[in-house]
Amino acid sequence: MSANSRMSLAVHILTWLAYDRRGTDKEVATSQRIATSVNTNPVVIRRCLGQLKEGGLVEVTHGRNGGWNLARPAEDITLLDVYRVLPEEPVFGLHASDPNAECYVGFGIQYTLSEVYQEATEALCRSLSATTVADVLRDTLAFYDASAPVT
Repeated sequence: MSANSRMSLAVHILTWLAYDRRGTDKEVATSQRIATSVNTNPVVIRRCLGQLKEGGLVEVTHGRNGGWNLARPAEDITLLDVYRVLPEEPVFGLHASDPNAECYVGFGIQYTLSEVYQEATEALCRSLSATTVADVLRDTLAFYDASAPVT
């Protein structure tokens, strides 16, 4: 799975947990229930939940009334927190093989792109730090409400 898909999956899971736990229905939050929302296999959800748990963003309670929960309020989990929990991969990759060092462009392209990509990654992190899981939930529900047919 690509890094972008992993991020989207993790944010989806956390947003679902934030939504699920805000109501009075305390049905167990299982990977199967979450997988229904994501429309994927529960195994994929469990793998991601494991990473989120290791990163301190979710916790699990075992037993009859157990299940997954956010480890802290959705307002306190930024998308940067999520980004940092996932396996570290660069936002942009460099060439798979070294460019020709005897070429004017090939000689310095990787250094130059590394600098540009570092700046872009820093800007991305600043942006992710300004958005919480609660923000995503609020905007998602607003989109749903705006798209719902009027009866």
